[in-house]
Amino acid sequence: MVSKILIVDDDVAITANMAAFLERTGFAVDVAANGKEGLRKINSFAPDLVILDVIMPHLNGREVLRQLRHAGNWLPVILLTQVGDSTERAMALEEGADDYLNKPFDPQELVARIRSVLRRSMPNRPPLGAAQRLASGDIILERSPRRVLLDGKDIPLTPKAIALLDYLMTHPEELITRERLLEAVWGWADPVGARTVDTRIAELRKGLNDSPDQHRYIETVPGAGYRFVGKVEPLG
Repeated sequence: MVSKILIVDDDVAITANMAAFLERTGFAVDVAANGKEGLRKINSFAPDLVILDVIMPHLNGREVLRQLRHAGNWLPVILLTQVGDSTERAMALEEGADDYLNKPFDPQELVARIRSVLRRSMPNRPPLGAAQRLASGDIILERSPRRVLLDGKDIPLTPKAIALLDYLMTHPEELITRERLLEAVWGWADPVGARTVDTRIAELRKGLNDSPDQHRYIETVPGAGYRFVGKVEPLG
């Protein structure tokens, strides 16, 4: 079955190029030029996923997202923005976005994000990023107080390690590069900083008793990045 994607962006050049690329990839695509038109097309086009630009006239992407979630509509949403601030990203995910992508972006990366969001989305249920607590096996991540519990006991982790675990758990089964983790968690992306990610991964593995050879939670994909392989459930 062909997935239907709605692109909501006021930049005609971006929507035209993005729509053509997604159609060639095998999606059915419709576009809207602003937030108000986007809300109308969500009702008429009934997309499986919406790509929302944050900065738009008549109704910005964040307000469209708020209106959808306030109405109990948990249609998968990927936000696009030119603001790369990690706080902005965290706020968007807490408000109910399924993912967040900074402009400019590689179209192949967008396709990968779309497919990942569609795979992990739960019909009529909030995305993992909107949950206050997440559980996987013996792990509980309390996202607001930034606490990690293993078998009910607090695990002493640095703030960056907890933020890294948060990102991995809200993107389960998704292969994530070190560069993407640097951008999402640290707010910058530079290949020479890959060791920074590896150090925090090693900290997580030690705290969670997770061996890289017999992993229960975090898998290393040599030359590619990391993947959270434990089943993740929202706890509220």
